[in-house]
Amino acid sequence: MVVLVFSSIEFLLYFLPIFILVYMIVPKRAKNGVLVIGSMIFYAYGDLRGLGLLAVSAVGNYMAARVIRRKSGLIAAVAVNIGVLILFKYYQGGAMLPLGISFYTFQAVSYLVDVYRREVPAERKIVDFAAYIMMFPKLVMGPITSYKDMRRQLRCRSCNAESLQEGLKLFILGLCAKVLLADRLALLWQEVQVTGFESISTPLAWIAAVAYSLRLYFDFAGYSLMALGMGRMLGYALPENFRQPYMAMSVREFYRRWHMSLGNWFCKYVYIPLGGSRRGESRTVCNLLAVWLLTSLWHGITGNFFIWGMGICLLIIMERQVGKLWKGKAPAICHLYLWAVIPVTWMCFAITDLGQLGIYLSRMFAIGETVAAHAGDWRAALTDYGLLLAVGLAASTPLARRLYEKLEKRWFGMLLLAAAFWFCVHRIMLEGENPFMYRNF
Repeated sequence: MVVLVFSSIEFLLYFLPIFILVYMIVPKRAKNGVLVIGSMIFYAYGDLRGLGLLAVSAVGNYMAARVIRRKSGLIAAVAVNIGVLILFKYYQGGAMLPLGISFYTFQAVSYLVDVYRREVPAERKIVDFAAYIMMFPKLVMGPITSYKDMRRQLRCRSCNAESLQEGLKLFILGLCAKVLLADRLALLWQEVQVTGFESISTPLAWIAAVAYSLRLYFDFAGYSLMALGMGRMLGYALPENFRQPYMAMSVREFYRRWHMSLGNWFCKYVYIPLGGSRRGESRTVCNLLAVWLLTSLWHGITGNFFIWGMGICLLIIMERQVGKLWKGKAPAICHLYLWAVIPVTWMCFAITDLGQLGIYLSRMFAIGETVAAHAGDWRAALTDYGLLLAVGLAASTPLARRLYEKLEKRWFGMLLLAAAFWFCVHRIMLEGENPFMYRNF
């Protein structure tokens, strides 16, 4: 499958400039129509077979929301959406998974539920609803947006030179996070995989785990930032999806800052309807287990995702029990705790083969009799990637945002952003584009 990736030459130099030019010159009443057509072209480039399903989802959910009156109707409509998602996601191991189906299905379900609850009226204009479902900046990997938050923007929004400039800045920052950090950090993880987990030393196992943790963050957060930037160019204010998660002081706080739109979706449509934390500690624990089990299944049905999700859930439950003792105390220790456990959980996420996962974890904690073939391999890794890791760690702190805020409106800052954009283009032309890691979820 050839996908029109945000960080590809075809998208950066052809699709996006042409689309923005057309979008800016058409009258306001035609902008949503142009957005729908552009989104369908974008989608067809990567998944022509899935385009029909996307269109059926948009039309079907538009019609369903207008006729739903009873709870049984809502259940039936939601069941059809989730059933189609499950069919494609798990049939033949997800080999036929349409592009972005998880994200646009979740948006459709939230819309149906909100209409049934009468939090929003059913949309009358099918073009506006299609723009909400199909909007290409968020179509493939989110952020997941509620119709309630988008409804007013679909009808009236500011789309001018200022919004175009602000959006372009955010887009370039996201592109840099993807091309200059995520894609470069991926090389260390690839080297470790080629070497073989049995042969690496314990220090290298930890270095590679941190590298993967940062790579996943800059890859997904970079995409989200590019989506926010493109949304701003089009006059839309899409929700923030990441809020410096590695600055959290607990796993619970980490996942309130990580992929926030998905977390908010599960909270509103699963956790709270189950009772949330209002019915005692035992019921809260059960509700958390349900949410994280569903989150595991959303990512995949292999055993590693179950281990990842249940491990996160158990850490959150543990933190609920001891959190009051540590609240506001020893922040340095809390940060160290987070940085010790999160890379371990990401290894459970990354390594799908349970046997290989066991080997990797044994290397991280120096368990067993296996002796690394290259005891000093970590020194070579730091020589090659130490500076990149240091930049990645710094960029995951508030330092990067503060620096950007100081420079963004100055001519020097604008020049740096322009240079960064063309340097990213240069890197892509040399090495080719790498797909975003979350596109298959």
